Amino acid sequence: MMKELKEILKTLLKEKQGYLTFLTGAGISAESGLPTYRSIDGIWIKGTKYHRPEEFGTYRYFSQNQEEVWQYNLFWKKMIGAAEPNPGHLALTEIEKLLGDRFRLITQNVDGLHQDAGTRKVYEIHGSKHKVRCSKECSGPFEFPENIPSKEYTEDLTPEDINNLKCRKCGSWLRPNTLWFDESYNEKNYHFDTAYDIADHTDILFVIGTSGSTALPVGIVETIKIRAKWIVLINPESDTFFDAIMKGSKTLYSIRESSSVALPQLKNIIEEILK
Repeated sequence: MMKELKEILKTLLKEKQGYLTFLTGAGISAESGLPTYRSIDGIWIKGTKYHRPEEFGTYRYFSQNQEEVWQYNLFWKKMIGAAEPNPGHLALTEIEKLLGDRFRLITQNVDGLHQDAGTRKVYEIHGSKHKVRCSKECSGPFEFPENIPSKEYTEDLTPEDINNLKCRKCGSWLRPNTLWFDESYNEKNYHFDTAYDIADHTDILFVIGTSGSTALPVGIVETIKIRAKWIVLINPESDTFFDAIMKGSKTLYSIRESSSVALPQLKNIIEEILK
C-alpha cells in the first residue's frame, strides 16, 4: 500500500500544482488521551450520561442550562490542558515544513493539539475550545479568559466563575466557540467557504481518524471524489461512512493503521521523494 502511495506522491509532487490536504478528526487526538465523541467510551457518554449528544450539544440546550453546559466545558478544558500532541500531530507539522504552501490541514477537532505541535495552516471547521464568544453575538471569538479555571465534572461554578463567563459588552453569557448540533456552518467562525475552496484545489486528500458523521467533512470528501482526485483513508476502523461512500472508487486507498503509525511513515516517504 505505501509503495503504491509513494508512486502517486512522486507524480503529484513533480506536477507542483494542487494542495496535499489533510482532514483530521477525533481519532488522531484519541492517542493523546482525548476520547472520541462516538466511541464506546466517548466524551458524551462519560461526561453527560443523562443526555444524548444531539440533545446536550445544542444552542437550544445551552440557552436554558448555561451553568450545566459550562460545567461540562470546563471539564473538557481540563482534559485538553492535560493532553499533549502525539506522533501523528508531530508528523503533520514536519509534513507541512516539507510541502510548504501546498500543505493544508482541515480539522474537526477543537482541542488545538495541531497548533500545539507547531502546525500553522490549520482550519478548524468545528471551532476551538480555546476560544469563546458572546452568545448574543455582540463580539467575535477571543481567547479563553485566563481567570476561569478548569473543573472536574462534579464541580459547580462559583459566583466568580459565573461573573467571568459573562460578556463584558452586553452582560450575556459567553459561549464556547464551537459548532453545536443545531447550528449551521459559516465562513466567519468555521471556515465553510475556505474548506470548499481548498477541496476544489486539492490533488490528494488524507482523511485521518474521522468516521464521516458530520456534514462539511463529508462534503469535502464528495467534492474531491467528484473531481476524481486521490483520497487516502487512514483509520484502524473499516466500517466508517467514508468507506461506504468511497466503495468501488479507483482513486481510494485505505491504510488500516493508527495515525501515530501511518503519518510518520508518510512523512518519511515525502521526505525521501523531495531529497
